[in-house]
Amino acid sequence: MVVQSTTPRPGARRAGGRPALATVPAAPIAVAELPLSYLAQFVGDAAGARVLAALRRRGHGALRTAHGFVIQHLLGGPRTIGELAALLGISQQAVSKTVAELVAARYAAAVATDDRRQRRVALTRRGRAAVEVGRGARAALEVELRRVLGPRGFAQAHRALARLIEHLGAGDAVRQRRVRPT
Repeated sequence: MVVQSTTPRPGARRAGGRPALATVPAAPIAVAELPLSYLAQFVGDAAGARVLAALRRRGHGALRTAHGFVIQHLLGGPRTIGELAALLGISQQAVSKTVAELVAARYAAAVATDDRRQRRVALTRRGRAAVEVGRGARAALEVELRRVLGPRGFAQAHRALARLIEHLGAGDAVRQRRVRPT
């Protein structure tokens, strides 16, 4: 890994005439010595990256992790921006931005309602197809992890992580699909 330093390289310039920064190698770390919280985070990040890569390979490159937080709440049917904001615990403005991205990429669309003041959003066929690709990628990853850890190790890791989710107070948020985007 290489990290960009804040120290300018003597005589080197970037576009715009600013001094170029020096690059220095980052000190290696022993993965096995990291705190468990980092290990869990990095496993989750790597798993998410695998799912996004599978989505990209299948023509869904416009999707980002943040889109999934909205998509999960559209699986049950159309929702208003206000409903999505309440479910996610974020502002209507943030939800509107994410929904606009999903609509522009044809993963979601506005649907007619009896009340013209309320705009409801629903997943499109393309949105549902992306969900299926993501589910397939996660299922394949589960098979791979079970193979790497063995059935017993996989079951132990699964139980341990589920127990830690409860211990850390996140169980209800996970069960109710109220995990907030970070």
